[in-house]
Amino acid sequence: MSNASWRLSIIVPVLNERDSLQSFIAQVLPVLESCTPAFEVLFIDDGSTDETLAQLKVLNQQDARIRFVSFSRNFGKEAALTAGLAHAQGDAVIPMDVDLQDPPELIPEFVRLWREENYDMVYGVRASRPEDSAVKRTTAKGFYRLFNRITHSPIPGNAGDYRLMSRRVVNVLLQLPERNRFMKGLYAWTGFKSKGVPYQRPSRHSGESKFGFWKLWNFALDGLVGFSSIPLRVWSYVGAGVALIAFVYMLILIASVLLGGRDVPGYASLMSVVLFFGGMQLLSIGILGEYIARLFIEVKGRPLYVVQEASRSAANEQPSAIGG
Repeated sequence: MSNASWRLSIIVPVLNERDSLQSFIAQVLPVLESCTPAFEVLFIDDGSTDETLAQLKVLNQQDARIRFVSFSRNFGKEAALTAGLAHAQGDAVIPMDVDLQDPPELIPEFVRLWREENYDMVYGVRASRPEDSAVKRTTAKGFYRLFNRITHSPIPGNAGDYRLMSRRVVNVLLQLPERNRFMKGLYAWTGFKSKGVPYQRPSRHSGESKFGFWKLWNFALDGLVGFSSIPLRVWSYVGAGVALIAFVYMLILIASVLLGGRDVPGYASLMSVVLFFGGMQLLSIGILGEYIARLFIEVKGRPLYVVQEASRSAANEQPSAIGG
């Protein structure tokens, strides 16, 4: 690949981000023009209900390097990232957030490490998270630590979607058929030569975050269940241990009645045992349910997303099988 023959794709998922588009383009385009011979900025409209799509059409008419794919409804950020990978035409791809908390100034360093040092993946590492509360920082750190302990594909701490991926990494990601997609885990699963680049995460330029506590909790749960069977295995051991304790306790009760003639303990003791084992059973059923629910979704095999409208160059492409 000669110095003048490669192209970089920027993937930007958006949801009701009308007010952020112009400022994003104004800051990103000069950076891309200074470090790439050719590029495209591909917006994935994840079912916006404001004027985001109309604004994207205007930007596309003004500059053909700005493209868009619009979903028929909101399918979630992971589906939007997958659609971006499927429609991106570049030799390397960089997902970014439109709020400019992923500083465009890192792109030249990403490109340099890819081009000159042959890294297939270069990811940004947040050296600080000034807008996050102490609770959020603590829970995020705890999640990364737990995830890396129970999976075989450890993910770097404080690394988000902001990263450069070579075309061969993208091609591997597009071969993965699962519908419950935890992209950070999938990035790590691919392997390949990777390197982190630390950066100071700035404040959000405009708009507001779409990830509340409940959505982040479900996101973390998808990651843990999607990349590890250890919760099932651990519960097998817990169940065996509790069953052993119950069996021993049963023998003690029988022996006490036969040898000492004492009655079985009363109502309080009986209810404690019933409630304890009932709670354990419900918890184990809940863990099984999490895995069964994901099997249910995977077996149906529905498309991960539905494209309603796209700019001309994107519409002429064949979407991957995962996108339907």
